[in-house]
Amino acid sequence: MDKPVIPYPIIVEGKYDKIKIDSLFCADVFVTDGFGVFRRQDRAALFRRLAEKTPLIILTDSDGAGTVIRRFFHSVLPADRQIHLYSPAIKGKERRKAAPSKAGNLGIEGIDAAILRKLLAPYALSDDGQDMVTHCCITKKRGDITKSDLFMLGLSGRPESAAKRRELAAKLGFPEDISSTALLAALNLLYSREELAELV
Repeated sequence: MDKPVIPYPIIVEGKYDKIKIDSLFCADVFVTDGFGVFRRQDRAALFRRLAEKTPLIILTDSDGAGTVIRRFFHSVLPADRQIHLYSPAIKGKERRKAAPSKAGNLGIEGIDAAILRKLLAPYALSDDGQDMVTHCCITKKRGDITKSDLFMLGLSGRPESAAKRRELAAKLGFPEDISSTALLAALNLLYSREELAELV
C-alpha cells in the first residue's frame, strides 16, 4: 500500500514518534527531543525558519508534557503557521517501555495506525497530487535536493561528512547535531540545489 503524502512538515516529540509517522506517511518529520527544544535555541530557530515557508503540523502526546510543548510553539511561531492535531487520550503503555507514562496514556508511537491515518487524512494529498487542504495553501518545496547531492557535496557517506554537516548547520542556524535526513528535508524546504551548492 502506498503511503499518503503529507505536504507539511510534522513536528513530534521523539525519535520513536518519528519512526511511527515515517512508517505510515511520506512526510518530513522533525523532533523536538521532548523538552530539549526549550534548551536548544538552534532547534527553535530551525522551526521558525521552516514556518516562514510552510505551516507546520504539531503532533505531541496527549499529556501534560505535550501541552507544555504546544505552548512553546504558540510562543515562537505565528498562529497561522501552526496546525495542531490532537491524538486521543488512550490508556496504555508502549511495548518498548517497562511502565506507562506518568499520565498513563499512549504516546504517538503507541497510537493505533488507523487513528493516526484518520487524524492526518485531511492534510494528505489526493492520488492525483491535488491539495485536499482547503483552509491554507501549500508552499511547494524549493529544492529538488537528493541524498546523492548530499553525498556529492561531502555532507553524507564520507569520513568528514559529520563535520561538514555541523559546519553547514552552524552557518544556517540549524541544530549542530541535525541528522542527514532532517538536514535534507530542511534544505529542500528552504533552498534550491544551486543555493545549497553555493552555501557549501
